[in-house]
Amino acid sequence: MEPGDKVNGAKLFKTRCAQCHTVEKGGANKVGPNLHGIMGRQSGKAAGFSYTDANKNKGVHWDEQSLFDYLENPKKYIPGTKMAFNGFKKAKDRNDVIAYLKDACA
Repeated sequence: MEPGDKVNGAKLFKTRCAQCHTVEKGGANKVGPNLHGIMGRQSGKAAGFSYTDANKNKGVHWDEQSLFDYLENPKKYIPGTKMAFNGFKKAKDRNDVIAYLKDACA
């Protein structure tokens, strides 16, 4: 992993993630859960969101490395997830989105 560019990560999030996720504290769940406080949270545990059993049972503790691995190919990382996004194939894009999430979701 490399340090990411949170400005570019914000752009990537807006164009590829925001249609399904929010990041604000107390923000609404959409098709996907609100991501505020994701760092350190366990998969399948955001309040008020209906997760698949795959997400609830995976037991991932979200941190930079697990998000980096997950964002490459969510369906491979958590088979059975309902997340439709195919992933960020470029490591730089994953690093940038993670830098943004660390800042926006703290």
